[in-house]
Amino acid sequence: MTEQPDTKSNSMKAARGIRHIVDATRFSIKGIAATAKTEAAFRQELILAVVLIPLSCFLPVAPVNRILMIASLLLILLTELLNSAIESIVDMVSPEYHELAGKAKDCGSAAVMFSLFIAGLVWALSLWQAYYIR
Repeated sequence: MTEQPDTKSNSMKAARGIRHIVDATRFSIKGIAATAKTEAAFRQELILAVVLIPLSCFLPVAPVNRILMIASLLLILLTELLNSAIESIVDMVSPEYHELAGKAKDCGSAAVMFSLFIAGLVWALSLWQAYYIR
């Protein structure tokens, strides 16, 4: 017995060039929208990024600090997206509690915590340098 091919993933693999980029972008936007719709933490972090990224452009910080400040906010969003993906897969595979499922979710949560810590550190040091070391 042969398995039916997954037409969605096969069409993505067959796409080349600009078509592939357009499809990948559409799927990425779909993932961001789905995560924003279902994950409160992601919505909060997205609002934080929407406010702080433009703010960073008006702060008197060195260009490299500005880049680090923006990158640290994007790191939070990236980590939260990966954490949400892990949680979705774990919930799909087994809705019942399992020690390894709990460990996977806890590790994803810890990764988000570290990204938040990194962003806080980058912002604090950048602002300290801008306002107290001259």
